[in-house]
Amino acid sequence: MDVAFLDPPPPTAVRRPLTETDAVDIWIARWLKIRRRDLVRRYACDPRRLYEIWEEARFQGARAKALELFSARYPFLLDRVDFGPHRRIARSSHPDQLVLFEEGSTPHFGPNSKELSRT
Repeated sequence: MDVAFLDPPPPTAVRRPLTETDAVDIWIARWLKIRRRDLVRRYACDPRRLYEIWEEARFQGARAKALELFSARYPFLLDRVDFGPHRRIARSSHPDQLVLFEEGSTPHFGPNSKELSRT
């Protein structure tokens, strides 16, 4: 068996706490559209740590520093990048949608619907 020609596995990143420098780099990577999966692998961290940075729960001044550094490094991309804050999208349903399931409301398509009972 020719094992000598197999590619060695990539080195695993060592887990360590994220620093402010990492937070600045993570902001810049977000603006450069680097995938979250790649950031998790690069920094060997839980994805929730990235969202803590993007929601500015940790390293509050990192976004401003990253914006300054980004504008110095990539001035030609300033008009193409959305620098807005991270917006959390709730996965739960909106409370107004519960009106659809109140008693007395008729479903649009169901066994009692006029459109389905064409006999």
